[in-house]
Amino acid sequence: MYQVSVEKDFDAAHYLRNYNGKCENMHGHRFRVVVHLVADKLNDIGLVYDFTELKKHLGDILAKYDHSCLNDVSPFDKLNPSSENIAETIFSQLRPLLPGEVTLLKTEVWESPQSCAVFIP
Repeated sequence: MYQVSVEKDFDAAHYLRNYNGKCENMHGHRFRVVVHLVADKLNDIGLVYDFTELKKHLGDILAKYDHSCLNDVSPFDKLNPSSENIAETIFSQLRPLLPGEVTLLKTEVWESPQSCAVFIP
């Protein structure tokens, strides 16, 4: 099995509804998103998937969140914008953009160098 990963950052503010702590106040992060693909075999030119294409897909998804208050952007206008929910949302938006011969294994969302949430279906 082969695995490839790419990462991209975006800057955004958010607040956690019903948190009952300081994170209930609006605050910002430079979110780092890492996505991991796996495949049992390489394509005809020896790749799991083109890094350039994967970065483009991820960048297109993250563009709508960059420099925003996540609580104002769908689906986080209704869904609490926790790192866990962000990871699952990015996963669900990225998966349909990928060909069937690769598997989106997991999505990581880092809100600080020490804190990360991972979504694995």
